[in-house]
Amino acid sequence: MSHKAGFVNIIGNPNVGKSTLMNAFVGERLSIITSKAQTTRHRILGIVNGEDFQMILSDTPGIIKPAYEMQESMMNFVKSAFEDADVLIYMVEIGEQELKDEAFFNKIIHSKIPVLLLLNKIDNSNQAQLEEQVAFWTAKVPNAEIYPISALQNFNVPEVFQRIISLLPESPAYYPKDQLTDKPERFFVNETIREKILLNYSKEIPYAVEIVTEEFFEDENIIRIRSLIMVERDTQKGIVIGHKGAALKKVGMDARIDLEKFFGKQIHIELYVKVNKNWRSNANMLKRFGYNQ
Repeated sequence: MSHKAGFVNIIGNPNVGKSTLMNAFVGERLSIITSKAQTTRHRILGIVNGEDFQMILSDTPGIIKPAYEMQESMMNFVKSAFEDADVLIYMVEIGEQELKDEAFFNKIIHSKIPVLLLLNKIDNSNQAQLEEQVAFWTAKVPNAEIYPISALQNFNVPEVFQRIISLLPESPAYYPKDQLTDKPERFFVNETIREKILLNYSKEIPYAVEIVTEEFFEDENIIRIRSLIMVERDTQKGIVIGHKGAALKKVGMDARIDLEKFFGKQIHIELYVKVNKNWRSNANMLKRFGYNQ
């Protein structure tokens, strides 16, 4: 029996459903999903294994015009997604008209590899609007196969999954067949805590935060975690901690619930907050956090 394997890279504007789609394919919550833009900061690989295939999915940050060095690094992750893809997924949502970076769009329409354009969130549209959008994108990206989907409702997602498998090149597996992702455990601890911050705080707080898990000790029945929440200003530190530590305690409780589901073990988590001024524009800090490779 022949075996297929390849890299399937998902790109698009912020908040169009890229992470929801990848998680639907993989069956695990590997990528942050919130209603806020710029929730994915890194390129995250999710691996789907079958008897005769291995699909390596890459969820990338939403395409933006960078305003500071961290965002420049985020867009470098997107650029790299064009370089190693066997199948490219360009994801848009109903009502969307353009990609936020024309250079990326030109790469899509001149791509030499198969392009699937997924028109997401069709559950928010009617038939006339859907037909109009399909016609619009057919003209704008003539090299793409267009699939209307709802990643959240799983509409047309299995069909897209099967089409991707058919497009994968014949190849042995790139990763062990029992591997789910290329990221270490601490990465998912960091992402889970950051998701809870996105959900529990407003304004600039979520975007000024980075998480570093400094301790991760796993015993047979419990995992003990100590994580640092880094902010840029003293006022942000006060907001994150909250009155008598209540806000920080809630983040820890919410993260613990999700991490216990993810790891299948009891979790003890300790969080503390530290100020590191302007870390988002500090090259050394960004390298430490995995943005500048």
